[in-house]
Formats: sequence, C-alpha cells, structure tokens
Amino acid sequence: MKQPTAITIEIAIEIANEQTHLPLDRRLVRRAVRTVLRDAGLRKARISVAVVDDATIARLNWQYLRHRGPADVLSFLLDQSDGLEGEVIVGAQTALRTAPHYGWPPHDELLLYVIHGTLHLVGQDDASPALRAEMQKRETEVLKKLGIKWR
Repeated sequence: MKQPTAITIEIAIEIANEQTHLPLDRRLVRRAVRTVLRDAGLRKARISVAVVDDATIARLNWQYLRHRGPADVLSFLLDQSDGLEGEVIVGAQTALRTAPHYGWPPHDELLLYVIHGTLHLVGQDDASPALRAEMQKRETEVLKKLGIKWR
C-alpha cells in the first residue's frame, strides 16, 4: 500500500513594530498573512511585515515609488525562486486617520493594509476597477475568516 505523501509547509512571518501610535496584535497579523498565503495555495514563503509611522512610510514611498506623502501600504516582492519572499510595510498613523471615516477600529484598518499588501505579493492587482473589485472581494473573504466584518 502506498504511503501518503507529506506536504511540507514552510511559512515564516517576521513582524517589526516600529511605531508607538497604535497597539499591534502580532498574532492576528500572522493569521492574516497566513490566510492570504494559504488561499493562494502557497506552501513556502518568507514574509516580513513592518508597522511604521508616517515619516518612515513617506520616506519609503518617495524612495521606491517617487510618490509624496505617507501611504497606507507598500509591498515589495523580493524573490520567487524558492517560494515567495516579500515585504509588507503598513502605516499605523494612516490607519488611525482613515478608520473613523469608515466607522471601524484603527487596528482593523491596519489589518486590511496587511491583507492588501500580502495580496499584492501573491499576484493580486488593483490597477483597474474590475481588478479593484476582485481585490476587495478577496480582502472581505480574508477579514471574514478572521472574524472581522468589512467596514
């Protein structure tokens, strides 16, 4: 009788909290990233998540994209040769400013940024209205799996 093949899952998620404006639930951030990766069928990944202040994300936004001002999220695909390797950088102060507009907690807004950035790493795009709608659908699905109601 043939033995079942073991499926190896190697997902490493590093989190750097480089701000003091918003408390961070590292466990929930890890769950969000893992959910996106699992839904994309990835079994091997190394993802770095950095939560930063406005000054830091504005500097990176200018340095890498030549966009002025703070962003909500930046994502960088670093390698795909042996699994997925990437970085997601999210702005805590942007989440604090934006969340009241949508009537939900800033930590949920920040988690949305993490999900959005991770979706970009797995190949999701939002460059057109149709692609944006698909991304929002996937964001909503991930939030639901985490027990969070979309805005």
